[in-house]
Amino acid sequence: MTVAVVFTGGTIASRVDPTTGAVMPVLSGAELLAAAPEMTAVGSVEPIEWGLVPASHLGFGQLLEIAALLDAQLARPDIDGAVVVQGTDSIEETCYAFDLLVRSDKPVVVTGAMRNASEPDYDGPRNLVDAVRWAADAQLAGQGTLVALAGQLIGADQAIKGHATALDAFRSRDGEPLGEVRDGRLAVSRRRQRVMLPSVPAAAAEPIHLITVVTGMDGTLVRLTSAGGDAPPGVVVAAAGAGNMPPDVLAALTELIGRGTVVALTTRCPAGAAQPAYGFPGGGAQSARAGLIFSPLDGPKCRIALGLGLGAGLDTDGLRRVLHASA
Repeated sequence: MTVAVVFTGGTIASRVDPTTGAVMPVLSGAELLAAAPEMTAVGSVEPIEWGLVPASHLGFGQLLEIAALLDAQLARPDIDGAVVVQGTDSIEETCYAFDLLVRSDKPVVVTGAMRNASEPDYDGPRNLVDAVRWAADAQLAGQGTLVALAGQLIGADQAIKGHATALDAFRSRDGEPLGEVRDGRLAVSRRRQRVMLPSVPAAAAEPIHLITVVTGMDGTLVRLTSAGGDAPPGVVVAAAGAGNMPPDVLAALTELIGRGTVVALTTRCPAGAAQPAYGFPGGGAQSARAGLIFSPLDGPKCRIALGLGLGAGLDTDGLRRVLHASA
């Protein structure tokens, strides 16, 4: 068993700088592996030093680069799976990008840490060992990209960071995790249906804006997305409740659709999905008639799917598929 591990930085690779007192990414992949001696009992690891980049700095281009690296490694017959080690700030987005982009059926597992290496409850070594074990598990073939943190295994389409600093910050948005580590053993309780882009884009469509609807809002923010002249290729709206918004926000979105912008609609709620239910001005039923694409994904994942899907040249039906939207 051999797992390729791509080290990209993040809290898991960080220590407190003794001079400034600030946390900075400084640890190499080799140093992280040395901090997890139990890895020798798991199997062979092939480390790949990609960089020391804060997760909040990652962009579409870097995600495409890492996905291509994963595919190249997974194409090797001697590699059973892959792990991406990164900061937790954007795992809920990057995992879905890899899910859409990576061609291989071998498992890809994303992990990181909520504590840096200077803290007494540093969780990096445990998460890294668990991720490698999951990535080498043959029963996860065809399951796409998964997130392994705090003993849980979560599908890329469901993984969300529900707390800024807690050790168990990650959870499944709707439902239970796919698996857990119980008494040191991997236990898979259910499976998922992966969605993959039909082709890998050379670049994502940008900019893709994410706008959250709040009380008393008008369409100003939406109209500012095209203040420079050109309408953006895509906009994601995280609406209130079951997909409702002030009338002027929907009016501004309808103007963008008329100029060629694709608009995806989700809810700002931590669980559940937007629905075309309410018929009042700005309600979900009006949004459906205006041509917004309803998605059960959270806002950040909608943005990833829309940017990569438009970059791949998908039509409306194709975009609906990567957004997990019903017809």
